[in-house]
Amino acid sequence: MKATQLEQMKEDYSYIMETKERTKEQISQGEERLIELKRQCLEKEERFQIIAGLSTMKTNLEHLKHEMAWAVVNEIEKQLNAIRDNIKIGEDRAARLDRKMEEQQVRLHEAEKKYKDIQDKLEKISEETNARAPECMALKEDVIAKKRAYNEAEVLYNRSLNEYRALKKDDEQLYKRIEELKRSADQSLEPERLERQKKISWLKEKVKTLEDQENTVSQEIEQFQQAIDKDKEEYTRIKREESDVRNALNYNQKQLKELKDSKTDRLKRFGPYVPALLEAIDDAYRRGQFTYKPVGPLGACIHLRDPDLALAIESCLKGLLQAYCCHNHADERVLQALMRKFYLPGASRPQIIVSEFRNDMYDVRHRAAYHPEFPTVLTALEIDNAVVANSLIDMRGIETVLLIKSNAVARAVMQSEKPPKNCREAFTADGDQVFVGRYYSSEYTRPKFLSKDVDSEISALENEVANKKAQILNLQQHLSALEKDIKRNEEFLRRCQLHCKELKMKMRKSISEIEELENIEEHQSVDIATLEDEAQENKIKMKMVEKSMEQQKENMEHLKSLKVEAENKYDAIKLKVNQLADLADPLKDELNLADSEVDNQKRGKRHYEEKQKEHLDTLNKKKRELDMKEKELEEKMSQARQICPERIEVQKSASMLDKEINRLRQKIQAEHASHGDREEIMRQYQEARETYLDLDNKVKTLKRFIKLLEEIMTHRYKTYQQFRRCLTLRCKLYFDNLLSQRAYCGKMNFDHKNETLTISVQPGEGNKAAFNDMRALSGGERSFSTVCFILSLWSIAESPFRCLDEFDVYMDMVNRRIAMDMILKMADSQRFRQFILLTPQSMSSLPSSKLIRILRMSDPERGQMTLPFRPVTQEEEENRS
Repeated sequence: MKATQLEQMKEDYSYIMETKERTKEQISQGEERLIELKRQCLEKEERFQIIAGLSTMKTNLEHLKHEMAWAVVNEIEKQLNAIRDNIKIGEDRAARLDRKMEEQQVRLHEAEKKYKDIQDKLEKISEETNARAPECMALKEDVIAKKRAYNEAEVLYNRSLNEYRALKKDDEQLYKRIEELKRSADQSLEPERLERQKKISWLKEKVKTLEDQENTVSQEIEQFQQAIDKDKEEYTRIKREESDVRNALNYNQKQLKELKDSKTDRLKRFGPYVPALLEAIDDAYRRGQFTYKPVGPLGACIHLRDPDLALAIESCLKGLLQAYCCHNHADERVLQALMRKFYLPGASRPQIIVSEFRNDMYDVRHRAAYHPEFPTVLTALEIDNAVVANSLIDMRGIETVLLIKSNAVARAVMQSEKPPKNCREAFTADGDQVFVGRYYSSEYTRPKFLSKDVDSEISALENEVANKKAQILNLQQHLSALEKDIKRNEEFLRRCQLHCKELKMKMRKSISEIEELENIEEHQSVDIATLEDEAQENKIKMKMVEKSMEQQKENMEHLKSLKVEAENKYDAIKLKVNQLADLADPLKDELNLADSEVDNQKRGKRHYEEKQKEHLDTLNKKKRELDMKEKELEEKMSQARQICPERIEVQKSASMLDKEINRLRQKIQAEHASHGDREEIMRQYQEARETYLDLDNKVKTLKRFIKLLEEIMTHRYKTYQQFRRCLTLRCKLYFDNLLSQRAYCGKMNFDHKNETLTISVQPGEGNKAAFNDMRALSGGERSFSTVCFILSLWSIAESPFRCLDEFDVYMDMVNRRIAMDMILKMADSQRFRQFILLTPQSMSSLPSSKLIRILRMSDPERGQMTLPFRPVTQEEEENRS
């Protein structure tokens, strides 16, 4: 430190600070002396004035007594006026409380009426739904029965239709056969008939084979179609799941960013604009725009006694954690104007609660819930500000809400057993809300505002974000695989459909050939009359079947109309039931909100009743105090008229006048006791006054000097720290640069506090191994590292001479060459300094230069036992001679 001038700067700084402390001590002593001199000066001045006007003091004493008598009267009158003003203000406030009570009662009636209306609507819908349920079931059974009857009639009709078509086809064949028999009776076509039979058999075998192939292909088509439908359903499900996971990821990333921001500023948990908004509130309060400074956000003003209940308390308070409290509506308007600067139009803003600020918290002992094992929200919180506690009591009734960590225990306390007195609801550690007859699960799994362990929350959220990203990646891979499967199966389906069409065309062609061959009738010796009788019987059957078909068709149409009518009735009643259910769901939510509103209004009414009672008690007390003060005033006025009949206008208070009277009496008594020399008293007074003014001027001058010195030393200390950092950085850079010439790496650690310096070096490639201690290096490596270390220190030292002894003793030739080159390079760059190097090695390899001078000592004599040195005194005598 001495070589870098840091030591000198540090010593200068310490000396100046010591001088500053001594100067402060002198100022302190001077101020004490100044007080003593001022006291002496005042005493001498009073002594002079006493001697100068003893008669005046007696006259003043009498006048002060008169003023004292009426000053007491004035003070009592002021107290009376203050009490009357307070009573008037109290009566006005009582009137306001009456109006608020009436308004609160109206709001309570409206909330109860709204609750009853919603409950009546819900009961009416429930009754109507229950009334329509049997009708709906009956209509559903009727639709099923009529569908079954219609389907049976349709089956009979189709059966008759197929029978009719078969009879008609037989009739046509009989007609053709009869005609052919009539035209020809040639019986010589036997070979041709056999050939046709053979071909027909072959074609039927072919058709059967094609049918088997068609069945196989149809099964494949069905399988591919099922696979495609299944993959598409899976694709839709995965796509929907990916969208849900992505939305959850975006929410988690936003929450993670807010948590990271809140590490440096806890207020950012309640919104990114909250710190700036609070600064704006402070600035507006300093400018006098607020009557009282708004309080908020409320979540930043409360502290948990048990961190495990953070989620439960957040689920209970919800948006109140971000709310602000204002004393009156004028303050609210100012706060709304400030919020508009930070929140975009249409964006959600924190709630503003308007309630008169009080210094004391409400006494809620008579209406608070109590349980020997479980706390209420009020007792689970540490709230320093009474305004915050009163607002949470007014808005949420936190004194009536229990906190029970276990869900099962909460159900047992609130639903299985009789709930504790005054307890409306309870919250579990998981954030679930438990009423006497209802149970609502929380939507959140971790606290957002009140958690103390931010690092664990950030770690958990980071893990969740990583899991969500991995999940999205897996889902995307699955979607890609499904897309490939769908495209591949669609291609296979298209090929199978084309193959199926080809098979059907071949089958139709073969069947057509079979029909043509079968229609060729041979000339046989058949009795035409028999065939004609058969054709006649076939026509009779056709007429009977046709008549039956018409009856069945009429019956089927009738059943169809009945089925459609039943389906329409069932759809209509089902639509009404669904509409009733759709109407009931929002009404249930409205009922819960109305129930909460009724509870809030009841709490508000109880709050105003208590405030009214408390205010009336205070008002009556002030009226009694007024009566007592009026009696006291009459007595004091009677006494004052006895002392001074005419009333005097007095500006001073009675206490001040009493002190003046006592002091004046003491002065008069002291003057009567002893009279001093007036000239001597005046001289002492002038000397004391001059000494006091001189010392006061010196003290003020020293104070200005100390203030200027503090500003200079602050700037000097900052410059000293910056200079020290620059030297440290330059030394580290030189050290790294010099080591890198041998592919070494290392680091230097400066501990300015303990004034220590440590180095560590790693030979070879730097990032592949940990840094070694210098003791673990070889001799050559240590020497080379030491040279680099010394050269680095030289780079920041200011001394004009640089000396180095036996720096290359343990180096090999390569290290010695590199070290020597580094030293010469530094010496060449710093020609205004002198470098002295001592080494037992040969320096013949150094380049010749006028800047380098090599002094070689002669070799010592081998075997010499005594050095040829003489005593110093002998050398001095020879020099003198």
